[in-house]
Amino acid sequence: MFTLEDMWVFFLSLLVILPFITMVHQLGHAFFIWVFGGKSTFTIGTGKKLFNIGPMEFRRIYFWHSFCQIEKLKWDTKTAHVLILLGGTIFNILSVFVVNSMIVAGILPEHIIFYNFVYFTIYFVFFSLFPARFSEDHPSDLMAIYDLFKYGKGKDPID
Repeated sequence: MFTLEDMWVFFLSLLVILPFITMVHQLGHAFFIWVFGGKSTFTIGTGKKLFNIGPMEFRRIYFWHSFCQIEKLKWDTKTAHVLILLGGTIFNILSVFVVNSMIVAGILPEHIIFYNFVYFTIYFVFFSLFPARFSEDHPSDLMAIYDLFKYGKGKDPID
């Protein structure tokens, strides 16, 4: 049962774990952009810009929304774009396996924080693979793959 004592875990999950999951997701996109010879920048959050760390830009409402911009790819194919679009989901799913493996191995304790990490990650993956448009310029990753095959090259940015 959820009680007032659980509120700190909720806020920790919302303000720390969810943004971390978002960064893992965006790093997945960035990794595949790098594999295909491109460069990327990504934004975590919305609202007024707070600061940059390398190619990462952090905004005031850092726990809500994120996107990745692709600069020119060296190997610009549909396969490359599909892997780039799925890269976030791949990294998110891998992170669940890593956390669960570390719990099974006794490296991490069984704790509600890690449960929430897995829960929020699955939530994130679901909406990444749900074919929807979050706004006119921001389709889900699966919707961007659909657009890629229906209309040709994908549009930036990647959610």
